[in-house]
Amino acid sequence: MKSGFAVMIGRSNVGKSTLLNSLVGTKVAITTPKPQTTRKPVQGVLTTDEGQVVFVDTPGVMQKARDPLTKKLLQWVEDSLRDIEVILYVVDPTRPIGNEEKKAMQLIAGVQKPKLLVINKIDEKSSNRNIAFYRDLFNNDTFDAMVEVSAIRGTNLDLIKRWIFENLPEGELMYPESDISNMRKEEQIAELIREKLFLRLRQEVPYSTHVEVEEIDQRKNGVVYIKAVIYTTDERYKSMIIGKEGRGISEIGRATRNELEAVTQQKFYLDLNVQVDSRWLDRLV
Repeated sequence: MKSGFAVMIGRSNVGKSTLLNSLVGTKVAITTPKPQTTRKPVQGVLTTDEGQVVFVDTPGVMQKARDPLTKKLLQWVEDSLRDIEVILYVVDPTRPIGNEEKKAMQLIAGVQKPKLLVINKIDEKSSNRNIAFYRDLFNNDTFDAMVEVSAIRGTNLDLIKRWIFENLPEGELMYPESDISNMRKEEQIAELIREKLFLRLRQEVPYSTHVEVEEIDQRKNGVVYIKAVIYTTDERYKSMIIGKEGRGISEIGRATRNELEAVTQQKFYLDLNVQVDSRWLDRLV
C-alpha cells in the first residue's frame, strides 16, 4: 500500500476545487466563479487498491497580502507545502500570465518534492491562448511531469492518479476507507452555506462573511434541524444578505437545503441568522 499527501497549489480560479472534487469522485470543496472561494485548506481522500491519497486544496495564491484575510490565506498556502509527498501545480491557460503566477512559482521553487504541472481547462476554446507558455514552463526542468486535463469533464484524471501513486511512498492508510474528507459535518454544511452566499451576492459582500453551524439535531419527525450563523463585518452587508423582506436569506437557505436533501435523501430545516462581528476573522483558526 502507498499513502501520502498531494497538495494542489495555483492562483485563484484555476479550478483546483473542481479538480479535487473530480479526483475524489464526489463534492468535497465548494466551487464558485468568484476568486478566493477556498479559505482554509480542504482535504479530500481517495482510497483505491493501490493505497490512499489525501489531496489538499489550498486558497488561490495572491501576489500581495493586501488585507488580513489575504494574509491569512497566503500563510495557509505556505503551511500546506510542509509534510507532503507530491505537489500538483494547477494552471489555467485561458487567462493571461500575471504576477500571481510568478508568486505561486516562487512558493514551490524551494520545495524538494516531485512536482506535476496540471494544465486545466483544455476543454475551453480559449485554452490555446497561453498553453504554449505552460508547455515551455515544463521544459525548464521545474516539473517532473506534465498533464493536460479538463477537471470539469474528467479528461485525463487517470493520468494524475497514476503519477501520484508512482511517486508516493509505502505507508498505511491515514483515514478509514469510507472517508472522503477531513471536515466535520458542521464544517461541511457551513461551507455549503458559504458557497450559496458567494453564488448569490456580488462584489465585496461574500468576502466579508463567515459561517458557523451551531447545532445539528435529528428531530423525531425525521427532519434534520440545522442552526447556523452568518457573520459579516457591517450592518449594510447584513441588510444585503437578508435582502428585501428576507428574500435573500430565504434563497440562501433554500439552495442549501435543496442540495443537502438531494445528496442525503433526508429532510432538512435551516435556521439561518445574520450577525455583525467586525472581528470574525479571529474565528478562522
